[in-house]
Amino acid sequence: MYLTFLGTCAGAPSIQRNVTSIALSFSPKGETWLFDCGEATQHQFMRTDLKPGRLEKIFITHLHGDHIFGLPGILTSRSMSSIATPLTIYGPKGLKTFIDTALTVSGSWVDFPLEIVEVEQGIVVENDEYRVIAQPLNHVIPCFGYRIEQRDRPGRLDPQRLKDDDIPAGAWLQQLKKGKNVCLPDGREIIAERYLGPSKKGKVITILGDTAPCDNAVVLAKQADILVHEATLEAAMAEKANGRGHSTTAQAASIAQQAEVGKLIATHFSSRYRQQDMPRLLAECRAEFANTDLAYDFMVVNL
Repeated sequence: MYLTFLGTCAGAPSIQRNVTSIALSFSPKGETWLFDCGEATQHQFMRTDLKPGRLEKIFITHLHGDHIFGLPGILTSRSMSSIATPLTIYGPKGLKTFIDTALTVSGSWVDFPLEIVEVEQGIVVENDEYRVIAQPLNHVIPCFGYRIEQRDRPGRLDPQRLKDDDIPAGAWLQQLKKGKNVCLPDGREIIAERYLGPSKKGKVITILGDTAPCDNAVVLAKQADILVHEATLEAAMAEKANGRGHSTTAQAASIAQQAEVGKLIATHFSSRYRQQDMPRLLAECRAEFANTDLAYDFMVVNL
């Protein structure tokens, strides 16, 4: 899995940063999810190796424009490109009204199956590979954070043991790799556990929307491998940040410390900050939580 930061600016774009969007890809050729879709996200998307046809899910944290104004463009362009694969968009109440209105008023449509799910707190998506949990945050309008939990994965197949037990190559090996028992053509029942090495612990990624410090941020981030947390303003501007439902550098780092995460990636910086300001903001974060990086547009983080 890897994260690609398509936009890392808060409110409005700057010369150096676009507004918020983060892509989560499950492999170089696997499915891709977006978290938020600010204005011009599709332009950013085209400047990466990401493929629109592999985009299967979009998770919206809240309905402020810097997080959703890119949706109509990415939906209609996807349709114009004759991409027929289904797409599901998750987000707060009002998301369906926004999308339906934007498409209707502009005389636009989509030619692929589109599902819009207005979420509440709790499990949003769950299957054999992962689950996604949403919890409300502390912002000026309803806003969610998302915790993505990858299931533990089976270990590697032991080729020597397969050979010793005279198990031939075949399609059943793919099932064994997934930890599923199989029945061979000769009638033997093969127990997957016997041929697999130690399981690999699944990754946990927490991506928060805009928020002032709150308990749910810690709950969602608890012992995550990666926490993506907004840091709209510098530490000295806490009153202004919190009054608008945002966090400072130091507050984002404090959440990371309380949640005992593996790594903090701070993002969503006010457009007042330029590249020369970044070392100062990074120092403020690292004073509270050492393993911190600051996101920048097109930054890729391999998990």
